[in-house]
Amino acid sequence: MRPDILNPLFAETETLDGVGPKLRKPLEKLGLTRVRDLAYHLPERFVSRRPVANLDEAGEGEQVVIALTAIEHRASRTQRGPYRVLAQDALGNVCALTWFGRASYSAKKLLPVGETRWISGRLDRYGDMLQIVHPDHVEEKDGASLARLCEPVYALSEGLTQPKVIGLAAQALARLPHLPEWIEPGQLDRAGWPGWSDALHLAHKGEHAAARDRLAYDELLANSLALLLVRADNRRKRGQALRGDGHLRARLELPFPLTGAQQRAIAEIEGDLVQDAPMLRLLQGDVGAGKTVVALEAMLIAVEAGKQAALLAPTEILTRQHFETLRRMLAPTGVEIAILTGRDKGRARESVLMGLLDGSVQIVVGTHAIFQDSVAYRDLALVVIDEQHRFGVAQRLRLASKGRAAPHTLAMTATPIPRTLTLANYGEMDVSRLDEMPPGRQPIDTRVVSQERLADVIEGVGRHIGGGSQAYWVCPMVHEHETEDIAAAEARHAMLRERFGDAVVLVHGQLRPEQKDAAMERFASGEASLLVATTVIEVGVDVPAATLMVIEQAERFGLAQLHQLRGRVGRGSDKSTCLLLRGEALSETGRERLALMRETQDGFRLAEEDLRLRGGGELLGTRQSGDAAFRIATLEQITRLLPAAHDDARLLIERDGGLTGLRGEAARVLLYLFERDWGVQLLRGG
Repeated sequence: MRPDILNPLFAETETLDGVGPKLRKPLEKLGLTRVRDLAYHLPERFVSRRPVANLDEAGEGEQVVIALTAIEHRASRTQRGPYRVLAQDALGNVCALTWFGRASYSAKKLLPVGETRWISGRLDRYGDMLQIVHPDHVEEKDGASLARLCEPVYALSEGLTQPKVIGLAAQALARLPHLPEWIEPGQLDRAGWPGWSDALHLAHKGEHAAARDRLAYDELLANSLALLLVRADNRRKRGQALRGDGHLRARLELPFPLTGAQQRAIAEIEGDLVQDAPMLRLLQGDVGAGKTVVALEAMLIAVEAGKQAALLAPTEILTRQHFETLRRMLAPTGVEIAILTGRDKGRARESVLMGLLDGSVQIVVGTHAIFQDSVAYRDLALVVIDEQHRFGVAQRLRLASKGRAAPHTLAMTATPIPRTLTLANYGEMDVSRLDEMPPGRQPIDTRVVSQERLADVIEGVGRHIGGGSQAYWVCPMVHEHETEDIAAAEARHAMLRERFGDAVVLVHGQLRPEQKDAAMERFASGEASLLVATTVIEVGVDVPAATLMVIEQAERFGLAQLHQLRGRVGRGSDKSTCLLLRGEALSETGRERLALMRETQDGFRLAEEDLRLRGGGELLGTRQSGDAAFRIATLEQITRLLPAAHDDARLLIERDGGLTGLRGEAARVLLYLFERDWGVQLLRGG
């Protein structure tokens, strides 16, 4: 049960003044559904403004406060165009005040022609004219109060304004309860950190590094403590020791000899499986490093021991590809494998369910459907979870109920992860790394090409698919963006389909599952030659005949994501090519990132460089489900503060009795505050 002291923080946002059904929707888009969420919705930056008597005193790009008199209103001829109010200063200099969208409706009331108002905002230039886009404030009275503001700037969604969020954050802060201190006093003194409540108030008021660090440390401490509680609980559990005699593994016909890294990983897994305590291991493998073979060897150990194994994948596409791959490899062994997804109905589904119940199905591959209440196993002893970052710790803990004893768990990820982030996200697991590639894999020829040569690239794709080969074309977005020139998958698909006809198919995350599956099936079977997609194909798609990858506006992707996308080709024995199309406005970081892609195909090196260059990107920030990524701690703070938080959590469990005593009770409050209460639930009587 959540401690009563936290109830004010977990009240719905509707309990705040001014929040009704209309405001609830834009708040929900930002994940702000409770008072706690608003308290932790920290400003992205702060704005301090300089009062100026006239526009001549102001610099372009500067935040200013100035008195302006409206002289003309200009509405756009199109609905989406800007609404401009021309206004002049005391010297007669003219500036355009510009609004877009619904905000323009209030411009007439705010700025009647002939009347003077105090305007605050960022002064920029549009063509030959100075302008302020979406002024922050328009006031009738003296602007001196605006100039004194060190005003927070929050992330918004459509329907929210800065003043509204500032007011809601202030209400949330007013409800903060007095919580016991969970940080060890010596650590607080050494770091010079404020108390919890003071830190939140300070973080909303201005740039306060100590307050921000304190709040980030709280989040890292809660996460580390929860993961260590999972690890300690796992060691207390009774599992099933699995000893295979090797007779099934000996019959496997593997496509490549096992690498040294694969052999080491299999030996580590085998050593875990013979223990009574359930295995909890993460298998990290670069693109094409052979994780599936390692997982299959682990599952066969379970089958040799007379038990069942299950492989859980996050998507229908990946599930069906795993099933076909494993079915081919298992053919010489006689092991019975089945597939189970939410789309399987009728007799086929009933047959699989009966096979799992009576034990005739020895290995099952499926989506989360394989752990629904209606699915029962005769003796499930091993669970393999592919693309672990799509599933949270809390979800994984629920799988334990499906075995007679707690099943062994092998989690896999195809994204090489820097060691700091491995500790942050998988601190409860032992880790095996596949850092060697199977023999016979050819390096992928990676080239950077200007977007200006798009016509030449399309001609090259035409020659490629005309010769009987297949290709991918990846775009950064699904739909075209109104204000930015970003390649969109739907528009590019329409263009390429007009050129190449039915040979072109489209896949993106907003399509219905049956549409995605149909397009993937056409491509995987060779019926379609060119697959246009978003990053939905980043993991799991395995079509060996596809030997060309085109990535538009590659500078918009992180290194790790580019590496994953590139890994969709080069999966057969033929030479493969990856073309990185770059835009004209290329930053120094973007240039360095693309140069690294040309230079190396070592995913672990690229992951470390990605962390250095841009703070990790998709390594942390784009988890599509599972436990939420860190909301407070930045990548820089994780790197700097996590070791101390992890050590503190370990001491709390090993030396200070866990969640007992005064500090232990405070730590329990911390776990609930950051919704890591699945760690509390593991404790007897928690």
